[in-house]
Amino acid sequence: MTAFLFPGQGAQYPAMGKDFYEAFRSARDVFDEADDLLSFKLTQVIFEGPEAVLTQTRQAQIAIFVTSSAVLAVLRESLPDLIPDACAGLSLGEYTALFASGRLGFAETLKLVKLRGELMNKACEETAGTMSAVLGLGASEVEKIVLPLNPPHQVWVANFNCPGQTVISGSKEGVLAAADALKTGGAKRVLPLQVHGAFHSGLMQSAQDGLSPAVLRAEILESSIPFVMNVPGAFVEGVDRVKENLIRQVTRSVRWEQSILAMKERGISRFLEIGCGKTLSGLNKKIGVPSLSLDKVSDLEEIAKEFDRCSRC
Repeated sequence: MTAFLFPGQGAQYPAMGKDFYEAFRSARDVFDEADDLLSFKLTQVIFEGPEAVLTQTRQAQIAIFVTSSAVLAVLRESLPDLIPDACAGLSLGEYTALFASGRLGFAETLKLVKLRGELMNKACEETAGTMSAVLGLGASEVEKIVLPLNPPHQVWVANFNCPGQTVISGSKEGVLAAADALKTGGAKRVLPLQVHGAFHSGLMQSAQDGLSPAVLRAEILESSIPFVMNVPGAFVEGVDRVKENLIRQVTRSVRWEQSILAMKERGISRFLEIGCGKTLSGLNKKIGVPSLSLDKVSDLEEIAKEFDRCSRC
């Protein structure tokens, strides 16, 4: 059994997906459709930069979604018999998983991602925030230390990535106070992350409020492909619950480790990361489920061999 996984913000890099664009008409069609729908040359931003523009939240989110969708189109063309037994994505990647599982069309998903990026970008600029990775301390210990700090401090646990790596998010003062408490509590290191703002924290409440009506209006469909979502870290069924968790995800913790373990318990043994970078594969290795990544055209051959081998097992 196979799961398709999709990366979130932070995985972007200049010229991502360009080799797919140049080699496959199916990828070009996705990039070109995005340019038409957005009424500006997103492909130029992705392929030529400047990097400072690509990494802006309002640009990065649509760029990652479009690139992942283009790579997915090539995978479907190259290996048409490879149908996922589940789809999931990290934060923004959850929207790509929504599209990949057939729950929402490309244009509709792009519209939601664009709005999400704009609202989160605005929230970052309105309220200065930051994030830090906590290393060498169990997730439950991190929660026990951080939760009592709010209030008075604005700090939350944002990501449960993998064993020994949890991310905190909030105001600069709140994250600093939490870092001191975590080090005292046994954390080996608390590393500041180069991010635009305090994602998956209460400081994103305005973005969540702005996104909610659009998600509720979206014509999300049922699908036969199971969907694993960030907030519960579990399989989610029913359109209403999918919408609820898409909305809550803006301010709630991403439970990636729990999501992967839920899929593993359901019998999924192969994980394929589709899109830019290899961040998810790195996290999954620490969780104990090695994954393949489709980031470059050159990765296609290895993936084809692996799934051909598995089909004959």
